[in-house]
Amino acid sequence: MLDLLYIPKDYKSPLDLKQTEHAITIIKDSFQTFLSAELRLRRVTAPLFVLKGTGLNDDLNGTEKPVTFPVHGMNGREVEVVHSLAKWKRMMLADYDVEPGFGIYTDMNAIRPDENLDNTHSIYVDQWDWEQHITEKERNLNYLKKVVRGVYEVMKRTEFVVYEKYPTIRPILPEEITFIHSEELLAMYPNLSSKEREDAITRKYGAVFIIGIGGKLSNGEPHDGRAPDYDDWSTPTENGYKGLNGDILLWNPILGRAFEISSMGIRVNSEVLRQQLQERGQEHRSELMFHRRLLNNELPLSIGGGIGQSRLCMFFLRKAHIGEIQASIWPEEMRDICSKNNIFLV
Repeated sequence: MLDLLYIPKDYKSPLDLKQTEHAITIIKDSFQTFLSAELRLRRVTAPLFVLKGTGLNDDLNGTEKPVTFPVHGMNGREVEVVHSLAKWKRMMLADYDVEPGFGIYTDMNAIRPDENLDNTHSIYVDQWDWEQHITEKERNLNYLKKVVRGVYEVMKRTEFVVYEKYPTIRPILPEEITFIHSEELLAMYPNLSSKEREDAITRKYGAVFIIGIGGKLSNGEPHDGRAPDYDDWSTPTENGYKGLNGDILLWNPILGRAFEISSMGIRVNSEVLRQQLQERGQEHRSELMFHRRLLNNELPLSIGGGIGQSRLCMFFLRKAHIGEIQASIWPEEMRDICSKNNIFLV
């Protein structure tokens, strides 16, 4: 784990612990208020765990194992601590009868025990999970870009709020976010790995949305992993490219690399779900409760994503480690090394 840890040279946090805790409150309160207004989202309460075997939990890359335990009061039926609420939110749009043009958001807390612990990854995950009901006419790349620009404007507004309160932390986000397809990115940097390509393009532009994550590129590999049953990464769009999803990346000057803030996208419809399950050899999932409802067209068309709360605070407050923002568990060796380099983990 320690070989994944990065120590910035001569690092010193611009805020002490008390100031940091206060700033976290300001950032979270401001961001969720701005986001709710920008995308017309209503706050809802979210579960920490879901029933196993329903198909509701996020499979992430398909290899991570959720924390699972039996419930005594339900005859030992097993439940899973969520990885994210990617699919649960869409079901709530239907169950809450949310009309087109509006949506929901929630504070999502998750446990991902398979994470490799480093500056940006923790076994504890906190993010704003959001989902918006859209129409068939909005299932296109232009609408995806419109929503991405809206989310990015919320980030810029929040950055200004931080600057007003703490003038030594000057705004660094560029005026606009740059869009690029993962296939274009591969063509630009064919000899680099996907993470190296992200670093190169984000260093150049400051804020980037990489489109089309999950499907295979011309080199036979996906840019990054995506489950087949929420984001649409296979629909043809323009210039022969595919995918109606992507990631928002910001250039992090403290870590000197691209910094993923949000994964989001237009969700699969019944036709795309069948196609992507088949491509991944996971047709058996069509028998699960969530998938049956989607294949029966009982769930609305939607767009949604997750925005890392601790990561956003980490970026705006110029922190070197996510453990300076959230209380989690870290190897003692990591704590010792961080402490010796002015990185104080809460």
